[in-house]
Amino acid sequence: MDKKNTNELLEFILQSIELVQKRFLAIEQSDDFMKDDEGLEKLDSISMRLQSIGEALKNIYKTDKEVLENIASKNYWSDIIKFREVISHHYIDINSEVVFEICHDELNDLKEKIIIALASQEN
Repeated sequence: MDKKNTNELLEFILQSIELVQKRFLAIEQSDDFMKDDEGLEKLDSISMRLQSIGEALKNIYKTDKEVLENIASKNYWSDIIKFREVISHHYIDINSEVVFEICHDELNDLKEKIIIALASQEN
């Protein structure tokens, strides 16, 4: 993958993280996803964006894995890509607590890593 395509995917991931964070603002606990239609819509839309993030990372990893592995271990990226597989193929098994944990505890770290990856592409 050329630098431009990798950069476009990294930008997409960053925008997706920011959108998830915006949608997650009203969620205070995992049960908020399940309490009404609005919560379920947030769970669905956030899950879709998490799936898209995983897909974009999978595409980068296939063609330009050094960009990612210079920032974090293969296992770090693999876990995100595997979660994409769960959303894609086992959506019925999605657990609102897991989505909550990802949004609450993991997204800021991923965002920082993507910003670093983008900066490395500028060189």
